[in-house]
Amino acid sequence: MNYLTIRGVIDHKSVEKKVSRLIMGTAGFFRLESREHAFSIMDEFVNVGGNTFDSAHQYIDSEVILGEWLEQRNIRSQVHIITKGAHPDDPEPGPRVKPKTITKDITESLERLRTDYIDFYALHRDDENVEVGPIIEVLNEHLAAGRLHAIGASNWKHERIQAANEYAAKHGLVGFTFSSPNLSLAKCNVPRWPGCVSVNEEISNWHVGNQFPLLSWSSQAGGFFSGRFSPDNREDEEFAQVYYSDENWERYKRAQKLAEIKGATAIEIALAYVLNQPYPTGAIIGPEKVEELRSSIKGSNIQLSAEDMNYLNIVEDTVSNK
Repeated sequence: MNYLTIRGVIDHKSVEKKVSRLIMGTAGFFRLESREHAFSIMDEFVNVGGNTFDSAHQYIDSEVILGEWLEQRNIRSQVHIITKGAHPDDPEPGPRVKPKTITKDITESLERLRTDYIDFYALHRDDENVEVGPIIEVLNEHLAAGRLHAIGASNWKHERIQAANEYAAKHGLVGFTFSSPNLSLAKCNVPRWPGCVSVNEEISNWHVGNQFPLLSWSSQAGGFFSGRFSPDNREDEEFAQVYYSDENWERYKRAQKLAEIKGATAIEIALAYVLNQPYPTGAIIGPEKVEELRSSIKGSNIQLSAEDMNYLNIVEDTVSNK
């Protein structure tokens, strides 16, 4: 397993936490047939060196399932939890990126997760009508109390992250140390869900310049590269609207070709694409079977050259045979 580091604060002292670059997403665990099924996937993830789990206040029972597993296995100190709050539709639609709601969601997430701290806390969506100052201030109150060890943003534009961190620096506060937008080889035609942010060239350049850690959700584009989809199959019209395009089908063909050379599969190449960026990245994965987890582990170990990346990005038309 490969790792990256993310800065945080514990007892008012700066720390660096070692995070597995494969991050176990728990959003779909409530759909599995049993708790034991979810537990077996998390057990295998830890057995192969994974140490970081992604959840959210909005993910129905996923925080509860993760909390039960952590308590039963008694390994809280050995793993990191990422969870998110202040989603506009949780539990009812409306503006929720505000201090009172952020505090409410943090308190409830701690209870569900059966823990007294969250390693990495992210605001699930942004509300650009809210000034960054009060947001940073309330999050710093929770950092100072030890309830949070690091703060970040999910689906925030890089300009807003920059503004938040400038406010923090100016006022002697702790800023965001990670971002979690969508980054995948297949580019979204429209946002996957309202308020989502997907990485484009401008965002990518910002992360390169700042070497700012990015933890990608839907890193494998919802299975676009799995072979389950084709241009004439539009049974899932919503999925088709997001991912079906001539450019993405070309990327799929190129991922297949590169996979043949690398002795891998297209979906493993797609995961490798996320983890071979010129800045620190982690990939949130959502395996429903242990076999899918093993495939992700294989993909995470694939090294792609700059030529390979340009080929997948349809920048160059030739690919190395290495």
